[in-house]
Amino acid sequence: MPKKKTRKSFSKRVKVTAGGKLVFARPGKGHLLSCKSAKRKRRLRRGATVGHADQKRLKALL
Repeated sequence: MPKKKTRKSFSKRVKVTAGGKLVFARPGKGHLLSCKSAKRKRRLRRGATVGHADQKRLKALL
């Protein structure tokens, strides 16, 4: 059986941590930042982990 190909578009958006979790950057930090509060922009700075329900399905794309 052939190897599974990596979905390159997905692999560019996600990093795998040492524990095997998937981390991605939160959307909404690209433009129109003047109308967003400092608190909101600060929270967008941090990455977020992929939910437990989607973890197995998304790891198959890598």
